[in-house]
Amino acid sequence: MVKQSKFTYIDIFAGCGGLSLGLYKSGWHGLFAIEKSPMAFETLKHNLIEKKKHFKWPIWLPQTSHDINEVLVNYEKELEKLRGKVDMVVGGPPCQGFSLAGRRNEGDSRNKLIDSYIKFISLVKPKMIFFENVKGFTIGFKNKKSKGTAYSIYVQKKLKEIGYGVEGRIIDFSKFGVPQKRKRFILVGLKSGDPKEFFELIVNNKVSFLKKKGLKANNSVKSAISDLERINGEISSISYKKFKEGIYSKPKTNYQKYIKTDCDYNFPDSHRFANHNKKTINKFNYILTNCSRNKTINESTKDKFKLKKRCTIPLDMNQKSPTLTTLPDDYIHYSEPRILTVREYARIQTFDDWFEFREKYTTGGKLRKIEVPRYTQVGNAIPPLFGEQAGLILAQLLK
Repeated sequence: MVKQSKFTYIDIFAGCGGLSLGLYKSGWHGLFAIEKSPMAFETLKHNLIEKKKHFKWPIWLPQTSHDINEVLVNYEKELEKLRGKVDMVVGGPPCQGFSLAGRRNEGDSRNKLIDSYIKFISLVKPKMIFFENVKGFTIGFKNKKSKGTAYSIYVQKKLKEIGYGVEGRIIDFSKFGVPQKRKRFILVGLKSGDPKEFFELIVNNKVSFLKKKGLKANNSVKSAISDLERINGEISSISYKKFKEGIYSKPKTNYQKYIKTDCDYNFPDSHRFANHNKKTINKFNYILTNCSRNKTINESTKDKFKLKKRCTIPLDMNQKSPTLTTLPDDYIHYSEPRILTVREYARIQTFDDWFEFREKYTTGGKLRKIEVPRYTQVGNAIPPLFGEQAGLILAQLLK
């Protein structure tokens, strides 16, 4: 049951719609979403535009993927006309240049999207801002002599200059029901009011929010995905002839019951198993038997299998997952010698099972910089369960 409110928002750098899904469930009304990747936008469009009719899309903006800089150039007057009509703008620029998990690069062109973000805010001037980025966003890049200024400080300075009171903090989503250790920088900006209230209220509201959904604050990986284990059964994939897909068992936990609410599918979406060869299966079995859980494998194991990969982590069924990246072969299933499926990724990220993912599963090589396949869509997303909690508190602040 989605609560209705009169509040409106625009989602920029929207990805596949994780944050928008959370806001939809907390009663917000979307005006439109800006997402550069056609692949990620296709998933957002399928679920939230076509299926849920969540966005009241303006006539002047084509309902397709857009680069924010093109929108700023081509629709500047239309954006200015939205002043006084938009309650909130949400979303943060792509995080790859800031991420501590990847090749941190101050020269990454995507970092310049911060200025595009500031310009968008200055044109629309919403009552409220909700901004999210990786933890590395708060750490300055190292120059030859000293650490540079963190982008988080730069953004806060610019937002204050255009009239917003701002507060930014690191939040660990795993403390809000998400079965994954995932820390992110959250910034709230308000035209009037105290943005610090958001961080106080979301903590105070956490227990009652989760209790209403039958959830605990701490959820393990197994509690999230055990009904999707391959041992439960499999079928030949209809869409991918050489692949097998998993089937549901009965929900085994309250988390699984919650995540399947409003889902009437006989088979889970995007639950296609990877086709590992015998050598890979034997390697995964060895790692599951001999290596510590929730930690990257030790050097002796890497040497044994001649692995140059920086990160290979066997999951611990009784703990939360480490932060999911966009690379599925970073993780090994806790009890089966395989990587996780897209649907298992989505479960750990708290996407509802009715939310379907579109486009290809994976990509590689030079296409990795261009394409945003299903695993990447999920790995980049804000967990909708946290987005819903944030949406309720943000609406409360506006009231």
